[in-house]
Formats: sequence, structure tokens, C-alpha cells
Amino acid sequence: MATAKLKKAFDTAVKESKELPEKPDNATLLKIYSLYKQATEGDVQGSRPGMLDMVGRAKYDAWAKLKGTSSDDAMESYVDLIESLK
Repeated sequence: MATAKLKKAFDTAVKESKELPEKPDNATLLKIYSLYKQATEGDVQGSRPGMLDMVGRAKYDAWAKLKGTSSDDAMESYVDLIESLK
């Protein structure tokens, strides 16, 4: 379970992710999305979206790559990534 300090840093980074000076590229946006989902929901669930849903499929695949990553590790990586983009 995340420590209070890590949870606070994560929550702050989530807010800051919406206020970045410039929009990150798609690869970075996928990384932000997948780390957030892994941190908040754990391993990916459900079936992979079909061929016509390319955005959904890319999001699913990015999240699936993090399978087995702990919530705390995902939170730390998320915070570090957002910090690097500021």
C-alpha cells in the first residue's frame, strides 16, 4: 500500500500533468496513461480492443506492458515522469 507521502506526491503529479507547459508527444502520453492506470487500478483487465479502435488498442498495450508492476512503483515512475516534463 502506498505511503501517505507517495500518495500525496502522486496526486500532485496528476494535477500537474494537466498543466504541463507543452503537450507531450503520443508515446509520452501513453506512458503517462499506462502508469496512471497501473498505479490506480493494477494490472490491465478486460479484452484487447479490436483493430478499428487504434487509440484504445495502443492504450491497452501500453498498460499491459506494465503487468506485475506494483502500485507504488507505478506511482513513483509517474511522479518522476511528470517532474521530468515540467
